[in-house]
Amino acid sequence: MLSSHTSVLLALLAVLCAVAAGGFRHAQNVKGSRGGRISGPKLAWLFFAVFLWFLVCPLVALDTAVPKEARGVLGAFAAFMWLRGAAELYLLYGVKRWRPPYGVAHDVACIVLVLGGLFWGRARWLGELEPMDVWALAVLGLVLVSLVVEVAYAALFFHAVEGRTTGEDGIWFADEEQARFRRINRLTLALNVPLYAGLVGLLVVGAW
Repeated sequence: MLSSHTSVLLALLAVLCAVAAGGFRHAQNVKGSRGGRISGPKLAWLFFAVFLWFLVCPLVALDTAVPKEARGVLGAFAAFMWLRGAAELYLLYGVKRWRPPYGVAHDVACIVLVLGGLFWGRARWLGELEPMDVWALAVLGLVLVSLVVEVAYAALFFHAVEGRTTGEDGIWFADEEQARFRRINRLTLALNVPLYAGLVGLLVVGAW
């Protein structure tokens, strides 16, 4: 399946991301950094999304054991997501003008990109599939599901904060205490379970 180099690197990056997530939660919930407090479920979702989109996808795209059709889609998606990450950080911490609809638009564009890539490589996917083909399709499927979930979260959050995500007092995260975030946190907690199970399962199978 995946090269041993890729598997080891992903494992190390997962540990580093977990440490970074702990530091980020401390900064938001103890030090009171800009954007507000963040709940446990939302921190877990943030870790999942960053790890899958920004690290798993580009590393899998660079692994020659993966079908080239999937590598092309994952590589294009990863590049597009890294561009979004840079723009979002600038809008959040630079000019303080980030609005969830920007992210939703990008998520939808990513969905179109992935589906278009699958259609472009349809000759491979409609033929006889090897185990690695099935694995690659599962990774792409998880990416699509995560993007749909992110669109739903962004819409619910934007409604909950009534659009107050800009300026010095902008709210960027759902905390555990406010009633307006209760439904969002419950939904996030419920969806984190299958999403993490899918990601861990894919990485374990990919390492065999």
